[in-house]
Amino acid sequence: MEANILLVEDDTEIARIIRDTLLTAGHKVTWATTGLEGLNDFQSGSYDLVLVDLMLPEMDGFTLCRNIRWRSEIPIIIISARKDDVDKIEGLGLGADDYVAKPFSLAELQARIDSNLRRWFRYNHVEETHNELVYDQGLTINYSLQSVFLFGEELSLTNKEFELLCLLAENGQRTFSKHEIYEHVWHQADMEGLHTVTVHIKSLREKLKDPVKSPHFIQTIWGKGYRFIGVPS
Repeated sequence: MEANILLVEDDTEIARIIRDTLLTAGHKVTWATTGLEGLNDFQSGSYDLVLVDLMLPEMDGFTLCRNIRWRSEIPIIIISARKDDVDKIEGLGLGADDYVAKPFSLAELQARIDSNLRRWFRYNHVEETHNELVYDQGLTINYSLQSVFLFGEELSLTNKEFELLCLLAENGQRTFSKHEIYEHVWHQADMEGLHTVTVHIKSLREKLKDPVKSPHFIQTIWGKGYRFIGVPS
């Protein structure tokens, strides 16, 4: 059962031991040493499982898990020296599938990896998201072409506008705060880009011809953020 695994761990000694064990088992391994590097690797690659430490530089493991789960149901296993039940509950609540506390045996870790991979391959078959989503009011999002159409006319969106629209559309009816949007689309875990989000939402609405007061696609939830309300055709 060969798999492509993303390992996000800043402890060099532990990471090398895990990586070598996985390679010996026949898996492919990408090793990231920071949360932000791990997110970038995840978004630019195709993986079957992610191993995430909680105490990471640049972006902690909780934030990384949340970002991954927004876009994928891929198995996530947390590996951490933090043994508090609160940390386990929070990690699993963010969508992680399993939690292994350090120190752990390599046999235990391998068994948990195999178990999660079996479920993933058996029940999910790693099917890709539909290439095209069509909504009422003339909106079509084509992932293969990375293009958006309104009543058959292609819209001129920037890369960030396209990513922003996809984030909202793929998580319909879920409200995202400006901080969450900035964190996911701009890959930075800070609060400095909130005005940037506002500007991009405004521009995206104008291109979608989506009025603020009676929107068809992007709704403002005052005091909380934005959500996608488009109705699939």
